[in-house]
Amino acid sequence: MQDKTHLVDEITGHRRMRRNRKADWTRRLVQENRLTVDDLIWPIFIVPGTGIVDPIAAMPGVNRMSVDKAVEAAKEAADLGIPALATFPDIEMELRDETGSNSLVANNLINQTTAAIKKAVPNIGIITDVALDPFTSHGHDGILRDGEIVNDETVDQVVRAAILQADAGADIIAPSEMMDGRIGAIRRGLDAAGHQSVGIMSYATKFSSGFYGPYREAINTKGLLKGDKNSYYINPANGTEAIRDAALDVEEGADMLMVKPGLAYLDICWRVKEAFGLPTFAYQVSGEYSQIKAAAMNGWIDGERIMMETLLAFKRAGCDGILTYFAPEVAKILAKR
Repeated sequence: MQDKTHLVDEITGHRRMRRNRKADWTRRLVQENRLTVDDLIWPIFIVPGTGIVDPIAAMPGVNRMSVDKAVEAAKEAADLGIPALATFPDIEMELRDETGSNSLVANNLINQTTAAIKKAVPNIGIITDVALDPFTSHGHDGILRDGEIVNDETVDQVVRAAILQADAGADIIAPSEMMDGRIGAIRRGLDAAGHQSVGIMSYATKFSSGFYGPYREAINTKGLLKGDKNSYYINPANGTEAIRDAALDVEEGADMLMVKPGLAYLDICWRVKEAFGLPTFAYQVSGEYSQIKAAAMNGWIDGERIMMETLLAFKRAGCDGILTYFAPEVAKILAKR
């Protein structure tokens, strides 16, 4: 009888991929991508008041926090080695209006948070957004005029908001409202105001996605939104358009690029990194987080394993880091390894 092993060797040409998988130590030696705490950015939600830790029903394990509690969270993040926080406000309804004018108040909630964290935890990075949706009565990211989100007027306002955020101590401005020309305008505005060292992380490819639902609950815009955001977010079907959008942001002076959402757009992560070579980030958005949490709570998946696997997938797709609500949980796991 012919040796079956010999037959296999003839077929494979003596190439056996399993040799490198045979033991834990060999698997570690040949591992191509690794997730570390340095890859994590933790998005947090801020509310007015003091002593508030308010659970978000649609995002198990995630809370809205008053400024004092956000400072405590920042200290925890720094102790865990998380490099940066991204802050998002849920302001009072009476402060929201058609133009999002509260974004231009120097001591508004987002800027109070930045100043307080920077005073208490100066070594952690603060990334702030200038989109108007937390500030508008209609839930859109820009100024609404006669049923249209007006581009240039919105850009003028977000530039002014970006300067105020930098004045408060923000290290990176991350504009997510997807208006044309905003990156160049923000760069010019920051430079003119003496904030040459403040970076810009562009939401370079932000898609009109169904994955944002829990986030809109977190900042209380879900019931406010009139219509949809299809006229300024990217069609999920359009990969080439997304790359063109990113190219314009690079041309205008973006320091870093972001893909949002994450898992459904790993191909875009790869294309952005390959095309431009800039530091590239993915936002593992609220819908992605909540799906994993819900399935884990029902016992349908191994939540920790899936959490870590999805984050590693971003690294494999070329991302330099990930904005994720899992950040503190992941940091604790990594610290034990």
